[in-house]
Amino acid sequence: MASAITVLFLGDIVGEEGMQCTRSFLPSLIQKYKADFVIVNGENSHEGHGINEEIIAEFLELGVHVITGGDHSFDKWKVFSYMRQHHHILRPLNYPSGNAGYGFGIYDIPNTPLKFGVINLQGRTFMKAIDDPFKAVDWALDHIQKETKLIFIDFHAEATAEKVSMAWHVDGRASVLVGTHTHIPTGDARIFPKGLGYITDAGMTGSYAGSLGMDKKVALKRFITGVHQKYKAATGDARLSGIVAKINTDTGSCEHIEHFAFPAFNNSSS
Repeated sequence: MASAITVLFLGDIVGEEGMQCTRSFLPSLIQKYKADFVIVNGENSHEGHGINEEIIAEFLELGVHVITGGDHSFDKWKVFSYMRQHHHILRPLNYPSGNAGYGFGIYDIPNTPLKFGVINLQGRTFMKAIDDPFKAVDWALDHIQKETKLIFIDFHAEATAEKVSMAWHVDGRASVLVGTHTHIPTGDARIFPKGLGYITDAGMTGSYAGSLGMDKKVALKRFITGVHQKYKAATGDARLSGIVAKINTDTGSCEHIEHFAFPAFNNSSS
């Protein structure tokens, strides 16, 4: 058995542009990186906000093992009954009790005897007032560590300081923590002193021809007028953004983490 597993994660998949990009490139990326476990954040996959059962089924057919969420997890109410019954779709653990769905799960890694824990959390700084993500992650880690050292956290948060603080909080107790929600990939992929692989934000899979995957004309109106405008998903310049990480199966520590974007961003005007 290999001494390390490879985890592939796609950042927030936004609307049909993000779905098309995922359909086109995810299977080949799984092969390229020889990914053992695949996670995507799908909370924006249906029309730019929310998710539905058809999209969940498509993700699973493409080779995804777990779908994480965030502040838009509950936007499409028809998915609630599905979320109550299936562990492969997660929503932030620290929403108040009584909400539909699961905040973490323990999964079999295909073709191995190993198990893999995945936790979904949401930040509170500049976001909805929900339960404490730090206490929630402590509770989940205590449960998961009884079965496996291999643990991945999707921390869906606005403030970079909150994400970095969470990383220090779980370093040595989790394998990888990936930030989501801001839709802009950061260049700080690194390994913390006790073995946590970390990046502040994995970026977005969707149209980069707009504002965070949304139509730029609508976004500009919102900023210029200060009046609410209904968002719609942008089109064009679709890119797939995420991370790949290698985790030592004996220690649970991250051995390598890197960000990827496909197609890569062009830094030249030529």
